[in-house]
Amino acid sequence: MKQRKVLILLQILIFLSIFFLLFVGVSYMVRTNGDVKDRFSGFYAEKDDTLDIVMIGSSPVAPYYAAPKLWGDTGIAMYPLSSNVQRPVAMKYLVREAEKSQSPGLYIFEMRMFTMADEGLRENMAYTRGVTDNMRYSPLRFQTIRAMVPEDEEEGRLSFYLDILKYHTNWKMLFLPSEWANAAYDKDNPLKGYEFKDEVGPQPMPDCGGAAGVTAIPAEQEAYLRDLLDYLQVEGRNALFIVSPYGESLEEQQMYNYMAEIVSGCGYPFLNMNDHYEEIGIVFEEDFADYGSHTNAVGAEKCTDFLEKYLQAHYDFEDKRGDAAYASWDRSYLLWQEEVETARGTIRQRIENGDYAVIEEDE
Repeated sequence: MKQRKVLILLQILIFLSIFFLLFVGVSYMVRTNGDVKDRFSGFYAEKDDTLDIVMIGSSPVAPYYAAPKLWGDTGIAMYPLSSNVQRPVAMKYLVREAEKSQSPGLYIFEMRMFTMADEGLRENMAYTRGVTDNMRYSPLRFQTIRAMVPEDEEEGRLSFYLDILKYHTNWKMLFLPSEWANAAYDKDNPLKGYEFKDEVGPQPMPDCGGAAGVTAIPAEQEAYLRDLLDYLQVEGRNALFIVSPYGESLEEQQMYNYMAEIVSGCGYPFLNMNDHYEEIGIVFEEDFADYGSHTNAVGAEKCTDFLEKYLQAHYDFEDKRGDAAYASWDRSYLLWQEEVETARGTIRQRIENGDYAVIEEDE
């Protein structure tokens, strides 16, 4: 009788294990596909403890900084954990998520979103789901949801904890061969998270880069920043805080000055690239895809070059080119070289023809 009970219990455990694995795999597959999903899945596909840098932040991260180029030029392996309109509250949790599999020598945080009130960002929960719905199931993911989703949120936390409740109508994704690679949420990203843009959206260069004066950032964002800094200090992590060049306002520039005081006061560097237009060589009339918000491939080359020089001047990373463990990075660099040449030609042609990007009203 005892053996029979043990056998029944074992069968139940096997059934539950199989059910759990299938449930999790299907949940990952039916999550809406796109650049953010591919970026996060690609991060999980990277070999353990191989990344030198993890860059965290909102939408500027992916199109501004070409990780394959950084690798090809320096042998530094950098991967972006970015999502569209990423709320700053997520940053600390993404650091903790990264450290489950990686031990980067440096975290880079893109700071543009700290100028915006979190209350307004919470109104569109897609900005939250860009993070939570692209993390693997784990206790940390549940902690992230609790930090980002108010208890009285209209959708309810349950659909965040079990995102298959939101995406179950995407069952056709199960018939896409590309999504079967996401069953374990570790599909290799050929361009290491970089997002090519070949559109052109010109705007005049802002005249407030380098301006003095300070303006306080929203109180909740300052609290998130100080909490992040405390966490990094306690854990002994190296970090660099940056602002990518864009069509900023004077108020935003002064907010970055305010952030810089907080960050430098904690012993971390703050690099506002809006103070370095000339060194970067950025041309606002040609190097942006959408009128000063995100760079195209030509602008990305310039921003990546500038970041490379800064990293080489201030940090001591080992050049890992030629290491067999990084063969996928060599392939990524070759692919980037092919695609960037095409993108350069497309961008030149668009400029010559005055073929400028059309931005949807809701963007």
